[in-house]
Amino acid sequence: MNSYRFRLIVPLSLIILAVLASLGALLGPFIQDFYQERMNERVQKEAAVVSYAVAQSDPASGGDFQEVVVELSERLGARITIIAEDGTVLAESAEDPNIMENHADRPEIIGAREGSEAFEVRFSDTVGQELLYYAEPLAVNGEEIGFLRLGLEMSELNDVYQNVWLLLFVSFFIAFIIIVMFATKLANQLIKPIEDARRVANELARGNYQARTYEGLHLETGELNRSINVLAENLDQITKTYENQQERLETLIENMGSGLVLINSKGDITLVNRSCRELFEEDTDRWLNKLYYNAIDRKAVIRFVQELFLVERPLRRQIKWPIGIYIRHFDVHGAPIIGHDDELKGVVLVFHDITELKKLEQARKDFVANVSHELKTPVTSLKGFTETLLDGAMHDEALREKFLTIISKESVRLEGLITDLLELSKIEGEHFELNWDEVDLGRMIEETTVMLNEKASAKNMTIHTKTDGDIHVPADGARLKQVLINLVNNAIVYTPEGGDIFVRAYGQTETVVLEVADTGIGISKKEIPRIFERFYRVDRARSRNSGGTGLGLAIVKHLAEAHHAKLSVDSKPGKGTTFRLVFKRQPFDDEG
Repeated sequence: MNSYRFRLIVPLSLIILAVLASLGALLGPFIQDFYQERMNERVQKEAAVVSYAVAQSDPASGGDFQEVVVELSERLGARITIIAEDGTVLAESAEDPNIMENHADRPEIIGAREGSEAFEVRFSDTVGQELLYYAEPLAVNGEEIGFLRLGLEMSELNDVYQNVWLLLFVSFFIAFIIIVMFATKLANQLIKPIEDARRVANELARGNYQARTYEGLHLETGELNRSINVLAENLDQITKTYENQQERLETLIENMGSGLVLINSKGDITLVNRSCRELFEEDTDRWLNKLYYNAIDRKAVIRFVQELFLVERPLRRQIKWPIGIYIRHFDVHGAPIIGHDDELKGVVLVFHDITELKKLEQARKDFVANVSHELKTPVTSLKGFTETLLDGAMHDEALREKFLTIISKESVRLEGLITDLLELSKIEGEHFELNWDEVDLGRMIEETTVMLNEKASAKNMTIHTKTDGDIHVPADGARLKQVLINLVNNAIVYTPEGGDIFVRAYGQTETVVLEVADTGIGISKKEIPRIFERFYRVDRARSRNSGGTGLGLAIVKHLAEAHHAKLSVDSKPGKGTTFRLVFKRQPFDDEG
């Protein structure tokens, strides 16, 4: 508001100053002319007196007026000159070195001769200052003998001029100060309510709807301030209502179990809720204000959005994609956002995670087929070799021993398969609980290595172990050992003879990392999400020959989830595989 006051007072002051200056510029010359006229009248009157005195003197010397002129000059304080018709000087009150010059061409003499303006102001070398000259014809005894010229000093008139200008300046300056002071006071009275209104308007612009202004008694400004107060109160109520609705909407959007994505008509992502971050397992906040096909790295989703923009009607698709070691299934609903003008404003996508439903559905389909298939082989072997023995092979000692050995192995395999199925069923059950304790991973790695060293040595392998830092984790020791044994055993099975197994554990600030790596056959990228399925084998022949049931990694995955550990797999075909478990140091309460 200071700038507003400045913009009001400064132009007003300049206008006042210009008016006073213009008035001074008019009055000054007017006063100068007034005093100039008075001076001219004085000169004329004194010239008439001098002419009369000179005419009355009539010197006996026959026209020598010098003494009279000098005496009158001293009395009047003026320079008096008598000039003949031909321009010669007949008498001069001042000592003029140019007295012998002809004065016929002087302006005042010419003016007097022609009967026109006989006044002239010029600098006199004789008296050394500026003089006002006046000339008129001079008659003695009724006969014109020449001209009488009277010269008055201009210093007196110049002093008057200076005093006039000084008086004008001082009076106008005082008037200017007084006018500006009253104008400033009046402006302040007018500006104060406007300043109050502006302050409140700024507060309202910043979102402070509690601000109010003093309404005052001024009709116009008071009405303005009352209107601003009503506006502030209405804005306050509207904002509170909007904020309540916004909070409810944000809470609903952020806490809904499904992922929500809004895309405007230009293709920019304008809203992503928190569930999307969990569903896509990436920082979806970086998607905001980016084109959807640059932000979302899922071709199926991009095609779905493109179809939405094309058909402009609600669509539904079931889409799946791998996330880490899992395959996630989504039921995606999409709908166009149509404005009041029937124009497309954008699209909305809702992602429902149906992975668990798909897994249950698939599990029901696969369980009977897989179990039947896995049980059929040992049961067929047992039946076939038993029938062969009963058909007479039992009497051949060599065949009997061979067949009984095979029957024993198949029985052990069948027992292991049933045990793993029961174990997996128990782990997946609702009442499964972990016995939490502080577990030393270093000691567990050592025990597992001792347990599996013989099996590794049989394939000419070496198990390398390495630990670093604090590697104590909250876990169920028996279950965690089961995980480690399955991972190391898998590494031995899928690594060719002469390979290496690496078991590493190292502590970080908030986590402990356990890694089991091998130099085996590796796993292709497309197979990684499936290796934790029941009965899935990367190399079926190798796994079956080793006596594996295909349930080991499924057990590993469920036990890792029960320990709240993050399980990941890095692998390259022909280079080897690394299984990594990341445990949090903070213990978890078992929820079953």
